[in-house]
Amino acid sequence: MSLLKDLYSIPFYDKLADSLIQLNPEFNKTRFIKQIYTKDFQLMELKQRMHHTTLVIHEFLPYGYPKAIQHLFSLINQLRKTESGEDKLAFIFLPDYIETYGLEDYETSITAIEFVTQFITCEFAVRPFLAKYGSQMMKQMEKWSLHENYKVRRLASEGSRSRLPWAMAVPGLKKDPSPILPILENLKNDPSEWVRKSVANNLNDISKDHPETIITIASRWKSFSKETDAIIKHGCRSLLKQGYSKILAYYGLESTHLELQHFEIQPPFTAIGDSLGFTITVKNTAQTVQKIRLEYAVYYKRLNGQSSKKVFKISERDYQPNETAVVNRKQSFKIITTRKFYPGQHQLSIILNGQENELKDFELVSWPENCSVLTNL
Repeated sequence: MSLLKDLYSIPFYDKLADSLIQLNPEFNKTRFIKQIYTKDFQLMELKQRMHHTTLVIHEFLPYGYPKAIQHLFSLINQLRKTESGEDKLAFIFLPDYIETYGLEDYETSITAIEFVTQFITCEFAVRPFLAKYGSQMMKQMEKWSLHENYKVRRLASEGSRSRLPWAMAVPGLKKDPSPILPILENLKNDPSEWVRKSVANNLNDISKDHPETIITIASRWKSFSKETDAIIKHGCRSLLKQGYSKILAYYGLESTHLELQHFEIQPPFTAIGDSLGFTITVKNTAQTVQKIRLEYAVYYKRLNGQSSKKVFKISERDYQPNETAVVNRKQSFKIITTRKFYPGQHQLSIILNGQENELKDFELVSWPENCSVLTNL
């Protein structure tokens, strides 16, 4: 299986060098490749290879940041002609170049970000500019939210997220999200689904620190359009998983007249790499139709012995009066890069309209053969 860092490979650098030769016949491809493949290159991870590419290509660009940027613009145009680059992750070194060499040249860099993000996203590159230039940069982001190109509009939302994953933090936006709100207001009914998804993720970030702000926005945007209603729902997902009372009320998710009639984990153990099965029976005991949001929470055992809770959605639908539903579900413990599993006692609970119900224990073991031992306990 190839690794993500292997995007930076001999074929990639060979094609990149050929594009640079098209712009400058005197470009020394042999020296470029030699400087890329240092003795430490194979030990570098993805971000290290990306930044290494930035540093090496800088040595082959015209002297002076504005001239270098113009040369990179020409490179992008050349790559578009050969259809060998747009939105490909390996070209993330282009935004990194702006971030590395352009922080002191605001005007040139703003032009560069607007151009480059239409080729490869600059959502990470804008972060140090937000930290350094604050309100000036946020006003620029607001202008970008009205741009004709959807990739620039998305940059306005994605780049201003208060909790953008894998990105440089901007504490001011986390503390006070008000500068972000005009951007989201401009984009709440954007024709691009990619942009609308970014708006929802931005709202979700804000909700983790300022839930009341999201309630206000949700009330104001309600029924503006089908697409905006979908943004609100996705943007409120963390509040829904937390069982935040005001958002439950907003969606009419009442906790009365709900009954968890049966909940069973069978068998009450599984192995890392396998799945845990459980069954629940839910009833709407009301004489009217009731919407039920059905979720479950897994309390993962951590290395320090404490538990880490994660909520998973099963369904959300209307239940008819006195309707009963039986639900079978499996929770995967397949090994993934984003979570490490630890053997021992875990818990699983059922959540009905934000209210956590019965909590049951189950055992997670290291190897499948250990399950045969547990069956005799």
